[in-house]
Amino acid sequence: MPSRSPLPTVPDVRPLGAHPGVDRLRSLLPGLLLCGGVTLLAFGVQRLEEAVFGRTWLEPLVLAILFGTTLRTAWSPGPRWEPGIGFGGKTLLEVAVMLLGASFSAGAVLAAGPLLLLGIAGVVALAIPTGYGIGRLLGLPHRLAILVAGGNAICGNSAIAAIAPAIDAHGEEVAASIAFTAVLGVLVVLGLPLAVPALGLSDLQYGLFAGLTVYAVPQVVAATAPVSALSVQVGTLVKLVRVLTLAPAVLLLSRFGGRDEPAKGRLAAHHAVPWFILGFLGLAGLRTAGLIPEAALAPLAAAADAFTVLSMAALGLGVDVRVVARAGGRVTAAAVLSLLALGALSLGLIRLLGIL
Repeated sequence: MPSRSPLPTVPDVRPLGAHPGVDRLRSLLPGLLLCGGVTLLAFGVQRLEEAVFGRTWLEPLVLAILFGTTLRTAWSPGPRWEPGIGFGGKTLLEVAVMLLGASFSAGAVLAAGPLLLLGIAGVVALAIPTGYGIGRLLGLPHRLAILVAGGNAICGNSAIAAIAPAIDAHGEEVAASIAFTAVLGVLVVLGLPLAVPALGLSDLQYGLFAGLTVYAVPQVVAATAPVSALSVQVGTLVKLVRVLTLAPAVLLLSRFGGRDEPAKGRLAAHHAVPWFILGFLGLAGLRTAGLIPEAALAPLAAAADAFTVLSMAALGLGVDVRVVARAGGRVTAAAVLSLLALGALSLGLIRLLGIL
């Protein structure tokens, strides 16, 4: 019996004008537009805060997570929305971290002197493992403990947002750490000036103390302005030095993320050097060398802010609020105790350097 000839293969014919890149964009668009709507709402509420209260109490980054989580609680996005939400929560966050490099110049920081620079870096280096240990003792999962520790030690929400993609943190972990750290940050701004008489700090000492403990640069200004102009200047400078430890900290933490027990076994090969950290360092170097035009700095900073808030909206849209609620008490305790440890380390540095 003669054998049959195989059927001819039919080539994969795409419709005229179709392209993989176009298809990819179409799949991302619904979710990205949804994230964009949440982002616009967050910025709108920030403007409302400024108009009513004269200042921003909750930053757009925090508002975006809260609004995204609220929407996700009331409505579960289907498969149509998922690609764009996933892209916003990971890739756009990495782009935002890279763009932050254009905001940092080493010139002003070097003026602080080598001893103070080493002291600030030492405080951060001690605060991260201390905070991580506190979190683990309180029962926090590995990644969540890293996020809380890094946020407290470096720059709050911005540090959490930068560390999250490097350690493959889940959306629930990012949302939990940011939500409770944000509330704590506001309380610190309001209560820290009371430390001046309570601890007998001079204006110079208080500026250093605030720069080492308060999360964001605007919050440092808010916490030091009621004391003196000197405190504002010193606090801002110290805070900038502290922020510059973000890149090496993320690089180191990335080698221990993505697993439940970091101390066991070999380092994960795919956690070598995250591309966005290389981009961050490259842009910071260009800024320090004066190779980024002044006219481009403001747009780059605005783009970094917008992408960060957009990514937080995406993370919020992927969060199950019940998971965040279950972690609430432990995360709050870990953040508070880590911050107290950071304050103790900061006071120790002030005494060690004999700063008056």
